[in-house]
Amino acid sequence: MRKRLTISDSRSLSDQAWLNLETAATVELTSEDERHPIEAALSSRDRQGWRASGPGPQTIRLVFDQPQRVRRINLVFNEAESARTQEFVLRWRSEADQGFREIVRQQWNFSPPQTAREIEDYQVDLASVKVLELEIVPDIGGGNTSASLENLRLA
Repeated sequence: MRKRLTISDSRSLSDQAWLNLETAATVELTSEDERHPIEAALSSRDRQGWRASGPGPQTIRLVFDQPQRVRRINLVFNEAESARTQEFVLRWRSEADQGFREIVRQQWNFSPPQTAREIEDYQVDLASVKVLELEIVPDIGGGNTSASLENLRLA
């Protein structure tokens, strides 16, 4: 019998050594509400989150100054007002790639107040990430809802 003892990474989210996105990347985005800028979703200090300036699909793109190794992606969405089905797609591109590679495509049904918060935590092993892109369709039914993101963290 062959055995291998593995060490589990059981560190909590608060213990994780998160990448400082404010200094490591330039952010490109389709829109933002001036009261809820993108910095509010990328900073560990602020909990108000980002919100688009209007309804419809939105894209948030992190363009890293130096290629990064990404092992964990944590996303938090919060919707306390309206029931809807949201879809998001998370993609990445290395410095050598011409196109994006999809990490995950996820749909979530918000039904406040019972289901108002979506937390996604992905263990990945992405080498030389130059661009990370998050596309959000806030209501796949075509409703008049603005996209929002409470938090995005990478390690």
